[in-house]
Amino acid sequence: MDAAAKLAGCGKTIYKGIEAGSMKQKIKKISIVVMAVYIACACLLSWIAGDAFRYRQETTTSVAPAGVVGDMVAGFSLTQRFEVQNERIDSIALRFADYGRQNTGTLRLIIQDALGETAAESEIDVSQVRDNQFYTVPFAGTISGAGWYTLTLTAVDGSTDNFVSVYYGNAIQTARASMAQSYKEEDKLVVNGGKVDGILCMEISTTETLRFMDYYWPLILLLGLALLSFFVSAYYRAAKGKTCLAVRAITMAEKYQFLMKQLVGRDFKTKYKRSVFGVFWSFLNPLLTMLVQYVVFSTLFKNDIPNFPAYLLTGIVLFNFFNESSSLGLTSITGNATLITKVYVPKIIYPLSRVLSSSVNFLLALIPLFVVFLCTGERLHKAALLLPFPILCLLLFCIGVSLILSTLMVFFRDMQFLWGVLTMIWMYATPIFYPESIIPMRFMQLYKMNPLYHFIRFMRIILIEGISPEPKAYLLCIAAAVIPLLVGIFIFRKQEHKFVLNL
Repeated sequence: MDAAAKLAGCGKTIYKGIEAGSMKQKIKKISIVVMAVYIACACLLSWIAGDAFRYRQETTTSVAPAGVVGDMVAGFSLTQRFEVQNERIDSIALRFADYGRQNTGTLRLIIQDALGETAAESEIDVSQVRDNQFYTVPFAGTISGAGWYTLTLTAVDGSTDNFVSVYYGNAIQTARASMAQSYKEEDKLVVNGGKVDGILCMEISTTETLRFMDYYWPLILLLGLALLSFFVSAYYRAAKGKTCLAVRAITMAEKYQFLMKQLVGRDFKTKYKRSVFGVFWSFLNPLLTMLVQYVVFSTLFKNDIPNFPAYLLTGIVLFNFFNESSSLGLTSITGNATLITKVYVPKIIYPLSRVLSSSVNFLLALIPLFVVFLCTGERLHKAALLLPFPILCLLLFCIGVSLILSTLMVFFRDMQFLWGVLTMIWMYATPIFYPESIIPMRFMQLYKMNPLYHFIRFMRIILIEGISPEPKAYLLCIAAAVIPLLVGIFIFRKQEHKFVLNL
């Protein structure tokens, strides 16, 4: 009996040793792959986003045109006070009116700082301006220093039949109407000594030095060492037969990967069951939605968004993924009640599989998005290589929301009806078919609390503008993804032991 017990104990020890050795090898392989991908991504990000991490360039338009200041004949003069937030002014453009004539003459532009010192001076050849278009005023170098400046524009010559004028306004043009703005007396446009109820129509291009690249590689090194330390710790814990987060994750992935594939496949097939077009709806649905909204918002309402089809479809594709994954995740627990009450598997698999099945549709929907980009004359820049980042952030956000919703659905069944209303409100609170510029500045901080705003904005910048967003955009996307995910995991794990009693 003692010999048999010793033999059994010896067998268990050998089995644990083999299991520990196998786990060590798996952690080793995974760590090598993860570290290689991490280094490659760090180098790729440095190559793509180097300039965006060094400088932030902005171009602001003051107001929509409402009228002209008057006939800029010889001696005509106007003065406009304006503020610059960034550290350098690169260029200033004014919107001119030429009355359909080929005018000649010269305008003198002087920019003074708050102390009255001349910061820049230039002359404008009147024959070069075009009607109702911005003309960039040439001046040598740049103007350094944030603060208040005063622009003075004087007509050196010009007669009653040979002059131009400049537009001014007092409202911001939105998609449907104009939003009137109020200005302090000292900020209003001064024309020949008299104040006008408005300001000049100007475009001011500025640059702010970020210096983020000075800390980029040290930060990458610290994060890399932290990641390496995590894998080293997991390796030695596995060697001793102890468990940890990495060991549990690998064990769970191996044990339930077949079930996960089956659940994802089932959800994907169920969506298109008995459908004539089948998977083709993944391409057709966003295109039809874009077509309807494009007709409405570009024909019936005024719209000045460049490449509106690409702008619109980007928002539609991302919001549709969120809407579909969250709606499926909402019923992921209650819809699998028969499995949960009879077979034990980690319950988190059910909402996770719903989001992953929706991600398949999302990836298919990206194909018509790229087709629209190419058909509208856009071309993909190297910044498009950053596309996996907003997609991954959106995926993590959707998982977090699905975990919260699936938990609420178990205890509050009316959530399935309430969520439909909330998603509709969420859609209109997200800049899908309208520009964010129509939102009043006093509401922008509240508006930017919408996580989808950051994901959609990030994706539009890298696809439409062809550049990398500023470092702050990366941090906001990460925060908008990770915080809901952690909250969702906490709520789900806290309540999952009560699910069986309420199904």
